[in-house]
Amino acid sequence: MVLPKHMRLKGYRCFDFIYKQGSRFYSSSMVLRVTKANTKLQVNEINSQARSSIKCAICISNKVSKKSVTRNKLRRLFHHHLSYRLSNIDYENEIWAFISLKPSCMKNSNSTLLKECDKLLFKAGITK
Repeated sequence: MVLPKHMRLKGYRCFDFIYKQGSRFYSSSMVLRVTKANTKLQVNEINSQARSSIKCAICISNKVSKKSVTRNKLRRLFHHHLSYRLSNIDYENEIWAFISLKPSCMKNSNSTLLKECDKLLFKAGITK
């Protein structure tokens, strides 16, 4: 399962903005970068009726796993988890979130990774 279209973060300018301006939250297996949205940088969408107040992206490097099948399974796992956790949350300002997995994440189970993700989202103030 992928993130719904209105929750996806797109465009290299958005990622550059998050890397430069975003706040970082660290755990042993991942890094969460969060910033308030800069809507001037985002690619314009024609059908933006169902606007989400949070847009997400996930980065899983080749260092995590050389096998694309494994990386895709992790990506689908996180997309499903994020769409479930963040779909009902409503914010005043739009927020951009970017999750980068570290190579050490392969030592942990999927449930441990999702718990770490929840802790980082709580630490960043995205979930309660």
